[in-house]
Amino acid sequence: MFETFRLDMIELPEATLRARYGGSGPPLLLLHGHPRTHTTWHKVAPLLARNFTVVCPDLRGFGQSSKPVDPHDYEASSKRAKALDCVALMERLGFNQFYLAGHDRGSYTAFRTAMDHPSRVIKLAVLDGVPILEALERCNAQFAERWWHWFFFAQRDIPERAILADPKVWYGGSRASLGEENYEDFQAAINDPETVKGMLGDYRAAIYLDHLHDQKDREAQRKLQCPVHVVWSERDDLQELYGDVLAVWQPWAAHTVTGAGIESGHHMAEDAPDELAKELQAFFTNHSNVQPES
Repeated sequence: MFETFRLDMIELPEATLRARYGGSGPPLLLLHGHPRTHTTWHKVAPLLARNFTVVCPDLRGFGQSSKPVDPHDYEASSKRAKALDCVALMERLGFNQFYLAGHDRGSYTAFRTAMDHPSRVIKLAVLDGVPILEALERCNAQFAERWWHWFFFAQRDIPERAILADPKVWYGGSRASLGEENYEDFQAAINDPETVKGMLGDYRAAIYLDHLHDQKDREAQRKLQCPVHVVWSERDDLQELYGDVLAVWQPWAAHTVTGAGIESGHHMAEDAPDELAKELQAFFTNHSNVQPES
């Protein structure tokens, strides 16, 4: 995996992140979702590295990155805290501005990074996500049926017991679909009790804190200042739940939100890497006169 990429444990002010980076050109930060680690990008990152310096970390709480001591410390697991990690990581690698893409749980950290640090993020790509506040406000019976795990994972202690009783059955996945090394990294993560707690902290923060940050942004009429592109999986349920996904995002952005669906299941970096890389390449390179500073 990630041939020619470098793998490091990078100490930051509030966390230590395992990060893999390589390629050349403008910096592009890729954030994974749940329950994956940065290795979910193993097919996409090398394609993008032809034109970008690609950085793939394990989010705080996930993979081999450091974990908040208390899994119920919502502030330490908040997207605001993880956004600070993103900015600090890119600074450590020499980049003051960068392109940013986040999938699933990573899309919430990506959104918060662009919202809290508008001078840092040049363009934002959101993969299979809507703002947390929008998801909670639009919660109905269909949402509860499909995304019930949001509320289960937010409970104290019980989710850990359920998951760790048989992580492989709980999360699924196969060597064939993930690839050998990605599968091994994924298995190591979901079988580690501290990592499972760390991942659940992401959901707990969403229910108890992150949506309040979104609410304050809305009340203050703050909007994303960078171009925003939304990509969704045609075989997942984002369109089924929200209809016009771009219309959900438009009130949060200062510019017209663009987007497209791709033929894929939810884990698009593994299911449709070529299509996803092509979509991100086109967005980050087209119609922009702004170049990132290093």
